[in-house]
This record gives sequence, C-alpha cells and structure tokens, in this order.
Amino acid sequence: MSKPKVFIFASREEPPDIIKKIEDAGLAISVGDKKWQTPRSDFEDEVVGQARDAVALMGTSQRHTPITRRIMQASQRLRIIAKYTVGVDDIDTDAATELGIMVTHAPTEANCFGVAETTMAMMLGILKKVRERDAGVRAGLWRVPATATHFLGARASDGHKPMTVGLVGLGRIAIRVSQLLAPWRVRIIATDPYAPPDRFLLANVERVDYETLLRESDVVSFHVVLTKETRHMLSEPQLALMKPGAIIINTARGKVIDEAAVARALTANKIRAVAIDAFEEEPLPADSPLRKLDPQKTLFSPHSAAFNEDGELRPGIEWATRSLLMALNGEIPDNVYNRDVIPRWKERFGGAGVTG
Repeated sequence: MSKPKVFIFASREEPPDIIKKIEDAGLAISVGDKKWQTPRSDFEDEVVGQARDAVALMGTSQRHTPITRRIMQASQRLRIIAKYTVGVDDIDTDAATELGIMVTHAPTEANCFGVAETTMAMMLGILKKVRERDAGVRAGLWRVPATATHFLGARASDGHKPMTVGLVGLGRIAIRVSQLLAPWRVRIIATDPYAPPDRFLLANVERVDYETLLRESDVVSFHVVLTKETRHMLSEPQLALMKPGAIIINTARGKVIDEAAVARALTANKIRAVAIDAFEEEPLPADSPLRKLDPQKTLFSPHSAAFNEDGELRPGIEWATRSLLMALNGEIPDNVYNRDVIPRWKERFGGAGVTG
C-alpha cells in the first residue's frame, strides 16, 4: 500500500529536518515545479494532476496559480491546506469550507513583526525625507529647504496636537505597529469590525469607524487580509474623505487599495504621499500609473516587508508542518483560518489518522 501523499505546491527551500519529520510520520512528499510561481502564469492543470489523491497541501504563496475548487476536488482525501504565510488570498477558502477542508496560515512573529517594522520604516522614511536628504548630499547640496521634515509629536502649526496615525485592521501586525509608535506619543486610532473592544484597550488605541479614521488621520496604514469586503476598500469615495496632507501606507494586500484612484489623488495633491509594499499586480507592470508619480511622493517595496535575514519563512514552514501533522492525526491545529469548517471536518476526519 502506498504512503499517503503530502503535496508541496509552492516550495520555498524547506529545511531537511522538516522534510524528514514529514517522511518519518509515514508520509510521501510530492513537490511542485518552481515555474508555477512565475508571475502572469497559469498552471492549474499541472497542479490538479499533482494534487490528485493528496491528503494534504502545503506551501508558500502562489497567486498566479491559486488553489482553486478544482484543485481541491482532485482528491477526496484532502484534509488540510497549510500555508507558510499569513495571507490565504491565493486559496478559495469558501470552496475549502464547503468541501470540508481546513486552511491554516502562519501569522508568525518573524512575519508579522517584520511587516510592522517595514511599516514604521516607510512612515519615517517619508516623514523624515531620508532619501531626499541622502540625494541632496550626494548632489553637493546642503540643508536645502526641500529637506525640511515633518514632526510626529505635538506641533505648534497644528495647535500643539500630535500627529494622528490610523490603523485599518487591528490584528497582530497593527498591534505591533501601535507598540512601536508608543514612544513617539502620537495619537493612534484604529478600525476593525471583527476585533473585540478589549483588543483596542490592550493596544492603547482609540476605536473609531472607518470614515472617521480616514477624515482624522495624518497617516493611514492598512493591515487587513484580502476579502470581498476589503477589496478596493480605499478608492475615490474614501480618498475624498482624507486630509490633503495625509500619507497612505499599504503593507497588507495589493487589491486593498485602488491604485489608479490613489495615483489620481496624489497627482491632484489630494493626499501627500503613498508607500506600498503589496501591489494589485506583481511584479509592478511597466504601464502602472504608480510608476508615473513623483518619486518624492512615493516609496515602493517589492512585496518583501516580511523578509528578515534570520527568519523569513522558516517559522511559517515549521508552523505549517505542525498543523499538517496534527490534521493528519485527526486533531485540530491552533491556526485554522476558515474556522467555520471545523464541525464538518470533525465529522469527516476527527480522531482518525491517515497512517498506521
């Protein structure tokens, strides 16, 4: 009898000890082709073929060939899809729930804290004009007016009021951003309809609705997952509510903001600046309106906010492996994203293992 198959659909150099742990559990491993992760590609047929009869799928993000209902239906034995990353927008989670398949993700500290730190770096980079100062010195200039920066604390020009930073979403990343901002003594407001009231208290942030946040924030930073609700949650109607001097930061998901609308608002000086790590289409197309914007009003990063020299995906791979082995042993992991699936999953698999 053949061993149950674990299909790594989007590999990211899994450490040998992780591979050994899976194999020691009596499982066979199948690894997808690296070319499946190529931007602007579609390898659904190939993924379907390799997903056939798998009891588990695991991997990093693969947005151009997402895990569709068709891929999941390739195996009646499929129990779990375990992601190495926080985001699951490359998985049809609604279909997974309907089919009784758990989806787990990995909001690790290495990932979340890296994104939070990048958010702070972007905010300070724009406000303190780090690039402009460096460019001025290299060009032989010295303390020209263009390098005057913006102060985060209480400002005389604004009635001695501190700068207001608005956090859209109050999960682990946004909470970490609020902690990093605490010594700066800025006013922090946040909106998250799914967060309990005590989370706002513990994060020491003021709870407001989304429209209020847009109206009152000097910096608006997005920290939400991509869903039907959050897709283009910042477009022309929302931009019209913002302060002319506001800064937008998106280290969440590209499709959360309407890039064309943001580009128009920035060109018309309806906002001050924008910093983006995750784009609607990646890599950023040559004809993107964002490329035509004033470089002094923009700061871009190649969807790498979570990259850390000592961490990156290793903690996420470890967590995904633990979750996978638990699910294949009939247990419920602690990082299930589509928690509505659990009752049905228990009916199908709970308590039963796939080996031995």
